[in-house]
Amino acid sequence: MAGRFNLTFIRNLSSPEQSGKADGDEGYLALIKAGILGTIFVLAACGNFFLLYTLWKKRKRNTRTQLFLLHLCLADLVVAFFQVLPQLSMEITHGFKGSDSLCRIVKYLQVVGMFASTYMIVAMTIDRYHAVCKPMVSFFKSSFRRYVAIGAAWLISLAFSTPQLLIFSLQRVEEHVYDCWATFVEPWGKRIYITWITLSVFLLPAMILLYCQLRICTAIYFNMKRKSLQGATGDGRSCPRGVSSAMLKTVKMTFVIILAYSICWTPFFVVQLWSAWSPSAPTQGPVFVIIMLLASLNSCTNPWIYQYYS
Repeated sequence: MAGRFNLTFIRNLSSPEQSGKADGDEGYLALIKAGILGTIFVLAACGNFFLLYTLWKKRKRNTRTQLFLLHLCLADLVVAFFQVLPQLSMEITHGFKGSDSLCRIVKYLQVVGMFASTYMIVAMTIDRYHAVCKPMVSFFKSSFRRYVAIGAAWLISLAFSTPQLLIFSLQRVEEHVYDCWATFVEPWGKRIYITWITLSVFLLPAMILLYCQLRICTAIYFNMKRKSLQGATGDGRSCPRGVSSAMLKTVKMTFVIILAYSICWTPFFVVQLWSAWSPSAPTQGPVFVIIMLLASLNSCTNPWIYQYYS
């Protein structure tokens, strides 16, 4: 037996029975959702286009961090134009106005943006880990490694998003009202899929990010402690290669990007798992809806974090 769901991966939060209704409190909530989505889209699009312009002006420097930020910016633009904008359109029109093929493509690209933005942060953090903790290896292999890391992030994003093409389709939810809905085998299909998305988009990357940041912080701490001891003993010999101020600034920027990612996405995935595994979860309340919408705010923060640290 199969069941139909409009998953909050991209984020029409009504049920089949409620789709198309926008009266009373629901109408007011629809206006709030449209307003939030519109604001997020403008901020994400303007911020990331501005970052692209800034990176283009600094293109002669051609640093490894700028290359990662370029692809992170492109991933966030995918989120803005293929995740936030289609959802804003559906909130305004109270349904999906397009063909079945367009429905599948939109749902596919919505998750591609989620994966790409996440795994580009992972790739950038791993690169910082090698630069700080394994500087000689990083020096000789940095160019090849960073292109492999960026290519792998995009390939993983494209491959892991393919189930969206199969499970979503255009379905009639009311008379003359159509929307993009996912069909799962009951009762375990929806739970397995949401759990897998949470593991692959959030928990696994979070573990990698935490490990790399702990190693980076440990390396910087012992490097500074070693320099302090050498200064106290008046050792005039040349000391090992340290962590430069520019590298330290990049590490700080990466840490803040990770922190913003965690703050934006943790409530989203907690609520997703709650709604999947607890049938009594209040999935239609205003707080639930706002948590779902604000997850995309992460695509607005990344360009301004870079501007601050540069």
